[in-house]
Amino acid sequence: MKTLNFDKIYGNWATLLLATDNGSSINYSKLSDEIDILIASRPNGIYSNGTAGEFYSQTEDEFDRVNMILAEKCEKAGVSFQIGVSHTSAQTSLERLRRIRHLEPGAVQVILPDWFPVTLEEAVVFLQKMEEEANGISMILYNPPHAKKLLLPEEWSILKKSIPSLMGFKVFDQNADVGWYRRVNENKAGLSVFIPGHRLATGIKSGAHGAYSNMACLNPFAAQKWFDMIQSDIHGALDLEIRINQFMDQLISPFITELHYPNHACDRFMALLGGWADVGEYLRWPYKSISKKNIDKIRPIAKAIIPEFFTKY
Repeated sequence: MKTLNFDKIYGNWATLLLATDNGSSINYSKLSDEIDILIASRPNGIYSNGTAGEFYSQTEDEFDRVNMILAEKCEKAGVSFQIGVSHTSAQTSLERLRRIRHLEPGAVQVILPDWFPVTLEEAVVFLQKMEEEANGISMILYNPPHAKKLLLPEEWSILKKSIPSLMGFKVFDQNADVGWYRRVNENKAGLSVFIPGHRLATGIKSGAHGAYSNMACLNPFAAQKWFDMIQSDIHGALDLEIRINQFMDQLISPFITELHYPNHACDRFMALLGGWADVGEYLRWPYKSISKKNIDKIRPIAKAIIPEFFTKY
């Protein structure tokens, strides 16, 4: 597909969760079925190998096969897609980029090298080499809160000046208040800013462009419908966001804050809770997974809070 400029990277992007058998081997048949459902939800795009795609756990053969399946299906359906080439090793990231370049994604997602925190100068050097290897494919920098190097909005514009093909950031800021969005808006020229999926309405109203969405993990059809609602009825969308965050705060976040599950265990559990795809119960070793035994207790409460996300579309 044609590489995406920053102004074409917006909206609700669905993550490809890694479909596994008992948290060990990848089930490619289930992965293929999952992609078909995501395509049917008509998202603004689909991306692979984010945290929920467990990019850090994949062998290089697995990486190649996962992304080949995604690219072939999205190309056939005319759905935009991005491929995550992230790895804690800069050398492995570069090699992954070389191997998927022929798949012509709309963009590639990268993280900064993460064993030891890079300086801003080193981040520029890393991204310039990745840009050279991408050969015209746009890049998105994924900078999660657990990254060794957390970038400030003021640093985004510095990176953009040195790396023209850097088209956006996937970020999460716990203090995303009016002041933070003011800094975002001052430094986002030529960049698409993506924020957490459960804050999509507030984010877009404040100056962000979209989400690589955790809410699409719960129900990709409902997540896309919510984005469409943001375009036509922002007040209604903001009202729904209040209930979405009630759902997250009451039923999902405690798994992280109180029970110490990793964030992507919640993404997988939300897919099980929504019941739209069979991705398996378990994350790959060594990370612990939320048991599907919790579903019967949580689903009735979740339905009462956000029935929109438990509707068949």
